[in-house]
Amino acid sequence: MAAAFRALRVLLGLFFLLAGAVKLSERLSADAHRQMQEQFVRFAEVFPLRDFGFAPSPGPYLTAVGAVEAAAGLLLAFGPQLLQEISNFVLSVVMIGGLLEQCLGMMAVGGHAGAERLHGMGALRSPCSAPGCSL
Repeated sequence: MAAAFRALRVLLGLFFLLAGAVKLSERLSADAHRQMQEQFVRFAEVFPLRDFGFAPSPGPYLTAVGAVEAAAGLLLAFGPQLLQEISNFVLSVVMIGGLLEQCLGMMAVGGHAGAERLHGMGALRSPCSAPGCSL
């Protein structure tokens, strides 16, 4: 069982290393890098700390997230136990931030239109679908 968890940890770490590398350089995939650049323009517009005066530029923001993902992925895959745990936390924060920016970006698209897109994806489904249910 330990070997399975080790393999999963290494694969997940390599995945984040690859995701970070795509953000840092267009050598792996120019098309994917270009898409990331376009997305980070939108992410910078809905950055959660923007209301507090911290508004990152899209280019450095992309580079910073890519470097953090690549470094944390490398540490997750091959680092010592303590650094693996720290990289788990760092990658969790990066992923939660990414999810938050995706949701804020969808809501910024058109107010209720963003909520309708979330509903269409199943994210805002009612727990009760029976007629007359008030949940």
